[in-house]
This record gives sequence, C-alpha cells and structure tokens, in this order.
Amino acid sequence: MKDGIDASALLDNLWPMATVVAVAGLAVFLNNRYFERRSKKLGKKQNFLKQMTLLGISVASVIALLIALPISSTVKDQLLGLFGLVVTGMIALSSTSFVSNAMSGLMIRTIGSFRSGDFIRVGEHFGRVSERGLFHTEIQTKSRELTTLPNLYLISNSVTVVRSSGVVVSTNVSLGYDTDNTVIEPLLKEAADKAGLKDVFVQVTELGDFSVVYRVAGLLEDVKQLISTRSKLNVQILDILHQANIEIMSPNVMMQRPIPDSKVLIPTSRCKPESDVCETDIPESKIFDKAEEAEHREQLEFRYEELCAQVELLETRIKKVPEERQVRLQRRIDSLNEKIATMAKELGYSSSSKS
Repeated sequence: MKDGIDASALLDNLWPMATVVAVAGLAVFLNNRYFERRSKKLGKKQNFLKQMTLLGISVASVIALLIALPISSTVKDQLLGLFGLVVTGMIALSSTSFVSNAMSGLMIRTIGSFRSGDFIRVGEHFGRVSERGLFHTEIQTKSRELTTLPNLYLISNSVTVVRSSGVVVSTNVSLGYDTDNTVIEPLLKEAADKAGLKDVFVQVTELGDFSVVYRVAGLLEDVKQLISTRSKLNVQILDILHQANIEIMSPNVMMQRPIPDSKVLIPTSRCKPESDVCETDIPESKIFDKAEEAEHREQLEFRYEELCAQVELLETRIKKVPEERQVRLQRRIDSLNEKIATMAKELGYSSSSKS
C-alpha cells in the first residue's frame, strides 16, 4: 500500500514535467513543419525566423519546466531568479559583440536607410552593399574586394548613402589668376556636360596665393556609373582646358621649381577619336559584380513576394465572384503562378507548395 501511494505521488509529481516536455517537443515539430511549408515564400528569411522561433520556444520551455518541478514555491522562485540572472549575465557579457551586432542589424533593417546594391561610405570604407546579414554588412569596394563591417560599427558611425535617384559628382581644379572666370566657367560646364552630368554648376571655392580653385559639379542620374563618371569628368576638364590654352596651376608649380615665362604647361595637342569620349568601357560591372547580383536578387525577392500576395488575394476573391468572372480570374492566377515558378527557380527556392 505504501508503494502504491509512493508511485501515485511520484506520478502526480512527474506528469506536469512530462506535459511540458511533450508540449515543447510538439511545438518544435510544428515549427519545423510550418517553415518547411512556407520555405518557398519566406526564401532566405526562413533560417533566421526559424532560429528565432526555436530560441523563443527553448526559453519558454525552460521557464515552464522550472515552474513544473515538484519543489516548494520558495525554491521555484529562487531557481527562476537564478535563471533570469544567468540569462541577464549572458546578455551583458556578450552585449558588446553578439547581441549588440544582432540588435544593430535589426535596427538597420527597421530604419531601411540602405539596401543591397547601394553605394555607402562608413568612416574610411566606401563601396556597394553586397550582403546584409543579422550580424554584419558586406560591401564591395572599388578594388572588387569584399569588406565585412559589423553592424555595431555601422550604428556607431555615420553612414553616407548615395541616393538611387541621383548623386552630385564634382571635382576641383586650380587655375591661374590670368584667366577671367567668365571664360573658365563655360568651359568647365561644357566638360561636365560631356561627362554626362545634368544641372551643372561652377563655384569658386578658394582664392590661393598662386591659383584660383574652381569646383565643377552636376547631377549623375545613373549612380551605378559613379566611379567611371568621376574619372570621365576629370578627363574632359583636362582636354577642354588644354584645347583652350588654359594652364592648370598649383602652388607647388612655383614653390618647387622655377619655370620660364615662355614655358606653358600644356601637353602637345592630339586628335582623340570621338568614340573614346562617348563610348568608354564601364568598369563598375566588373568591380561591383557581387553587389549587382545582391541588388538584383533583392529586387527579385520583392517582386516575388508581391506576386505571391496577389495570388493569395485573387484566390480569396475567386470564391466570391460569379462563375463568368471566375474563369478570367483563374487565368490570371495561372499566369501569375507561372511567373512565380520562374522566379522561384531563379532564386533557388524549394519546390514545396506555398500555404
């Protein structure tokens, strides 16, 4: 009889814990099944969302298991407090690296100040965004190198983003006092026009001891050609000023070496084919290849999610419209599903049916 009482009491003490374990296992199973079914729609977001959900299930399961332990309330409170201290301590110890970068990544995603393919400058780093992760952001520099920046670094420093709608490209040039600015300004504007800039303007930024510093700038609408356009602008300024017999001066010219009055610092004129001016190779396609792929993929994923949402909306509406309209809506759904299947294949998503 005593053994029966002990067994019954043991069962009463253990069944809450067994229930917690069973519920936790069922939650993990359902979580895996859900993300398997939604893998086609979620795409590369699947792993991150799945990991975050499993983390939440694990924390909730540990707390529930502590509550279900067959011990006194005082000891339970102490264990829960200890668990809270452990979690808090882990967060505090790793806050400067793991958690801080994760929180910074979430903040960057929430703010949405830049996306894949954008030109950004952070401190001494400049390039196009080729990957955005939870803990880091990768940029591809003009040397085609890949630089990984912790998200905490991006949050702690000012980030300059080149707007996709256009950017002002400018350069400075030092010219002598012997040439009137009314002659120089039209020539600099012509150079900027030939470089492909719009809304060109010229400013005098400095009056030096031996030269005047002019700044010529204009709007570049195709920001993907930023690097080559800067170089092209400098080349056009050199050609046009030299063709107009205008010297490009610098204080170093007089301070470092004497030059006779009859010596003019203009290279011998040469004929340049028109194709060299207008049809130049664009190096950005080779320099920022990974950033281009990342931008294309992000745009494709956005379009993919839009089409999936349209299909879900049409599938809901088709049940509420007359039969004659159902045929047209079904054709529309079939057409969208074909596009979705093509995009899914290009994105490399699994072939599982979307829920």
